Amino acid sequence: MDSHLIQPLIAFLISSFVAARAYRRKSLDFSGAIAGLAVMTLHIAVGYRYGAVLLVFFFTSSKLTKVGEDKKRRVDPEFKEGGQRNWIQVLSNAGISSVLVVVLWTLTGLEGKCLDSKESVLVTALMGGVIGHYACCNGDTWSSELGILSDDQPRLITTFKPVRKGTNGGVTKAGLLAAAAAGSVIGLAFVLVGFLTTKCTYDVALKQLFVIPLSTLAGLCGSVIDSLLGATLQFSGFCTVRNKVVGKPGPTVKKISGLNFLDNNAVNVVSILITTIITSIACIYVF
Repeated sequence: MDSHLIQPLIAFLISSFVAARAYRRKSLDFSGAIAGLAVMTLHIAVGYRYGAVLLVFFFTSSKLTKVGEDKKRRVDPEFKEGGQRNWIQVLSNAGISSVLVVVLWTLTGLEGKCLDSKESVLVTALMGGVIGHYACCNGDTWSSELGILSDDQPRLITTFKPVRKGTNGGVTKAGLLAAAAAGSVIGLAFVLVGFLTTKCTYDVALKQLFVIPLSTLAGLCGSVIDSLLGATLQFSGFCTVRNKVVGKPGPTVKKISGLNFLDNNAVNVVSILITTIITSIACIYVF
């Protein structure tokens, strides 16, 4: 078999298994499983490091979504058992990186490259964008899923006033620490898989370790940006009938914060885009 076909075939087989398993466990609905199959295959086929950060994000986020489900059911008006993410949510969390990966494919083929601006500023920026993308996704998810379980009183990030759990833009110390930890896990996955699959000179290889603190900051930064957008451009209100914080205005809803301008998926896309750009620029200077 042609060596150029082996990696895409491996990518398809791994992605098929993961998507089918996620569908059975209700982490994805049917449309989400199909979209997940496509983006996973693309990431793994272009580079094992890109597949690794996507899978680390997906597996850790899916696992944390199921932690404390009873408590989350009482707080979240849109709670779904297991998460059951659809194609819109999948593309919101993987669409930008998919574009970056396609561009990397056209520039490098299936050849693994190191983060090295001396060799290619564009490739380094694109790779940094992928890292920042998933550090943001993972940071936001860990922060949300663990922060809501914390005993800390959430505070609105724009005013630091106490707010109800589930309020968009509400942050806790536990949530922010979780975001940083989530980013570091993405960086660690990228570096470890890179050491196993990519050939670099010793000095360049050693410098790849800076990905870990960089992705830690990206995870924290992405979560903060998401919270700022959520507090200002995403509506939060308390429904006196359902006795829950909801994301849409209504006659029985008392406003807490935010404009009714962006929904949760749009907030995710914008925060991911901003974090991706920041991390891309940082990688050009760091590497």
